Amino acid sequence: MSPVPDPATKRSYSRDEVCRLLGLREATIEQWESHGFVPRAETYAFRDLVALKALRELKHKRIPPQRICLILKSLRNKLTHIVDPLSELKIFSDGRRLAVQVDGAKMEPISGQLLLDFDREELRRLLQFPGKRADDTLAQAVASRLLESAKWFDRGVELEQTGAPPDHIIAAYRKALEHDPNSAAPHVNLGTVFFHQKNWREAEAHYRAAIQINPGYALAHFNLGNLQDEMNDTAAALASYLRALEIQPTYADAHYNVALIYQGKGDTMRAVRHWRSYLKLDPSGYWASIARRELSRLRQETIVGGAH
Repeated sequence: MSPVPDPATKRSYSRDEVCRLLGLREATIEQWESHGFVPRAETYAFRDLVALKALRELKHKRIPPQRICLILKSLRNKLTHIVDPLSELKIFSDGRRLAVQVDGAKMEPISGQLLLDFDREELRRLLQFPGKRADDTLAQAVASRLLESAKWFDRGVELEQTGAPPDHIIAAYRKALEHDPNSAAPHVNLGTVFFHQKNWREAEAHYRAAIQINPGYALAHFNLGNLQDEMNDTAAALASYLRALEIQPTYADAHYNVALIYQGKGDTMRAVRHWRSYLKLDPSGYWASIARRELSRLRQETIVGGAH
């Protein structure tokens, strides 16, 4: 028997082959095309198969096209370095909700809020296993607290999505921290709630708490930089943005903000380097047009200055 070919090694697939490989009807693909989820094509690359497979999984989860459209739009707006979320990101369901895997973390695709990252099914199995020793009892107690923390964290995210009063949102995240004080994600989300309220002291306290728990948390450093920038502490903001880039060099928004700061300081070479890095990660869209404008302005100033 000849070996089954690896789909990744094949260069292109006809529509019939795609339907057969993924178990789809052509009418389903046509519907996705009409919604703009995938472009109309007669042949598909392997990357296209990945996107179609992701759509198939969302369809199996009974996610309506309107919500898929909202998810894709939200992901493109929030993750500017991502061109095609369906083929570049892992979008999945943990049973009750959709999540997306981004740079090793789980994110709610509409709000952009980070989600707690642990295996809940494993914890539930641990809770159901009868403890015979002190270690088992302790493990069950820890698992119970983590699950309770996750419940309150989810509640906080849900309240944010529905526009609930800030006090209710804050209370939910604080309950999550009561059950798991070593979780960084509730601190980041609390910081953002207080940031929008212009409560700088509380926002900073929670961003720093998240960084203390997880020093490699790029989003926490970036958000702290935004807060410091808002408080006109440019030097501290620059340090926070640069730390975020050390952790995650492909952080497009951090490159953008760093370029602005260097440009304001008159450090043209560094500003140009970060504008270029930003445009490599986000070559299209509104913010890319601004980046190109600023980059062009700096180049023109350099040329004019060098002529004197």
